[in-house]
Amino acid sequence: MALLMPWYVFLFVGALDWGFFAHGLISTAGAARVVALYTSADATKTAVNSTNDTNTCTLALDELRFAANDLTSQTTCGGTSSVSVTYAPLTGVDGGAATSVTVTYKTLQLIPIPGVLGNQFTFTKTVQMRLRS
Repeated sequence: MALLMPWYVFLFVGALDWGFFAHGLISTAGAARVVALYTSADATKTAVNSTNDTNTCTLALDELRFAANDLTSQTTCGGTSSVSVTYAPLTGVDGGAATSVTVTYKTLQLIPIPGVLGNQFTFTKTVQMRLRS
C-alpha cells in the first residue's frame, strides 16, 4: 500500500485540477449565455461593438464568482484581469439582427501534470443570439 501512495496522490491532484478546469469552462459558458441574454434584450445595447462594458462585465463576474480565481474583489474586466467580455452586432443566419458575445476567462495556475494537464488554461466562449426586441 505504501508503494502505491505516490500514485494515489498523483491521481488525486489530477482529479482536483481537472475539476477546477471543468468548473471554469462551464462557468465561462454560463457567463457568455447570461451576457448574450442581456445584450439581446435591446437593439441599442448592441448598436456598436463594445469591450468590457460595465454592465456586461458585472453580469459575467457574477456568473464566474465561484470560479477558482478569487473574483469577489474584482470589479472590472479586461487589461490584467482574468475575465474579458466583448460583444458586437451581427446578422443572424435568418437575416435578422443578432448579437455575438465572447467571454474569456483565465484560470488559476495549478499543479501541472506533464503530458496530461497544463498548469493554466484560458477559456473563450462565444454565444450568438437573435435580438428579442
